[in-house]
Amino acid sequence: MIGNRQTPPVHAPSRNGSRSQDPRDAILSVEQLTVSFDGLTVLDELDFSVGYGEMRFLIGPNGAGKTTLIDVITGKSKPSRGRVVFDGATDLSRRQEHHMVRLGVGRKFQTPSVYSSLTVHQNLEVMLGFRTRITGLLGRLRRSDDDRIMATLEEVGLQNRARDNAGGLSHGEKQWLEIGMLLVQEPKLLLLDEPVAGMTRRERDRTGELLQSIGGDRSILVVEHDMDFVRQFARTVTVLHLGKVLSEGNMEDVQQDPEVVRAYLGNSRTQRPQAARLNTRREPADPAPVAAD
Repeated sequence: MIGNRQTPPVHAPSRNGSRSQDPRDAILSVEQLTVSFDGLTVLDELDFSVGYGEMRFLIGPNGAGKTTLIDVITGKSKPSRGRVVFDGATDLSRRQEHHMVRLGVGRKFQTPSVYSSLTVHQNLEVMLGFRTRITGLLGRLRRSDDDRIMATLEEVGLQNRARDNAGGLSHGEKQWLEIGMLLVQEPKLLLLDEPVAGMTRRERDRTGELLQSIGGDRSILVVEHDMDFVRQFARTVTVLHLGKVLSEGNMEDVQQDPEVVRAYLGNSRTQRPQAARLNTRREPADPAPVAAD
């Protein structure tokens, strides 16, 4: 396991609803981050932080800057100004995308990216090879590496599918496999982009339980649009709007913030369904079958 840091205390809300945090308690500290594309400012002097062992949910209307923030954290995009301090020392904004795995940052995109022709076990072998030198697919796997892979598969609930081809997994299982592909690299920070998109209710609940179980020893930043999922599993929610933190706190406080409701309502019809979902009660469980646990 990675470290054993306790979740740091969250300090009192500031005037705009965001909560301050001692930089020493933050595994990720975004400072005055500004990103512009063709004259359009996407992130506007953004200040934002995530604590050690914290699971933070990041929400906001379309165009709020959520994906751009993740892109900067992972080195995919470069800021015009500001910096992203990781683990108290490393400025991620100055690092290249391929450096992130060794630094301890793992990113999962919305669409699962697995090697369909390989077994579930082999998918983790490939990812482990990015972090450590193993013979893996080219030879005999070390016992310690095999134990690490099987422990990770057990963590994500796929130990019984280890020898099955990844292409035969359900959508939810592929999402869990990709989370396992990140975990086997022992990241300190996980960045998850809409991890429950396309899942059944049962799969979404299981994913939320998985995220809770893998937290504590690592920090997790979740970008999510499923407000029922956020309401059920989020402890702290940060709302982005126009490249700034609009509000921050628990889901109940955030969804009652007039500024948040106004941002989600916006002036266009395409944003109004988002505002409805922000305050909608949890819908009944869907009956769609999923693969057996």
